[in-house]
Amino acid sequence: MIKDHFMPFKHTDDRRHKFDKAQFKVKNWSEYNESLRRRGDITIWIDDSVADAWSAPASNRRGKPATYSDLAIETCLRIRSVFGLGLRQTQGFVRSLFRLLELDLPVPDSSTLSRRCDGLELSRPKRDRKPGTTTLVIDSTGLKVFGAGEWQETKHGTRKKRRKWRKLHLGLDLESGEIVGCELTEDNVGDPTVVPDLLDQIDGDVTTFLGDGAYDGDPTRQEIEDRYDGVEVIIPPPKTAVLSSQAECAPGTRDRDILLIEKHGRMGWQKRKGYGRRSRVETLMGRYKQVIGPTLRSRKPGRIGKRAK
Repeated sequence: MIKDHFMPFKHTDDRRHKFDKAQFKVKNWSEYNESLRRRGDITIWIDDSVADAWSAPASNRRGKPATYSDLAIETCLRIRSVFGLGLRQTQGFVRSLFRLLELDLPVPDSSTLSRRCDGLELSRPKRDRKPGTTTLVIDSTGLKVFGAGEWQETKHGTRKKRRKWRKLHLGLDLESGEIVGCELTEDNVGDPTVVPDLLDQIDGDVTTFLGDGAYDGDPTRQEIEDRYDGVEVIIPPPKTAVLSSQAECAPGTRDRDILLIEKHGRMGWQKRKGYGRRSRVETLMGRYKQVIGPTLRSRKPGRIGKRAK
């Protein structure tokens, strides 16, 4: 039985045993071992501008003035996310770094970090390249917020709790490998509804748009084509897709994809369209989850941080 997968080379799963597994032999062992060692190297430096902006600027508001700037809170929270630390461990980690670097700077405590992360506007990283054309591929993944794990339910027979999820939407530029757009939504938000928000974050033109079958539909295609002239939209139609009423006189991109699949098959359509490039966003999701983990640390979206405009 042929499985209904949209990624390339999945239709041969039932015949995979007939193909010889590719053999990769490492010959430059010294360079390979050194590359593995470099993965564990940690080099941290504090720029003078960061040290100067560590304290909060003076404000004319009533009440106790803030001690730490948003930059200080964001720096500690990013360190916490990368190294998978708790709030108190984050305070101790940053304090030890300052001690090693001989920096006389105060470190926010756990209560300050927990309170200030609510509504914190995150700074956008500086990009080396100038705005230009983008080959955009987008996808989404789920992040668990709360709920007992499946292992606890199976092992101890605990009552199944209602789990809460967030959905992370990422847009990747295939040429540079950079994340050019991101959105965090509730789990009941559909993928196509987030496309306009992702496109608003992109600087320059989009020449090619790739997405899986979840983004199929005329509203999504029309939104992309209205924003960018001559953009190539590569979205696989489902196997139940039918031609539009204007397919004979003025076929659209979706109609042409359906006709191409009927003529060459779904695998032939994937190879001619270069749909296999979309697998890179799956790799991106895996790398990103290795950094932040499969779960979120807060149930409130506002405490995760807001993207800077």
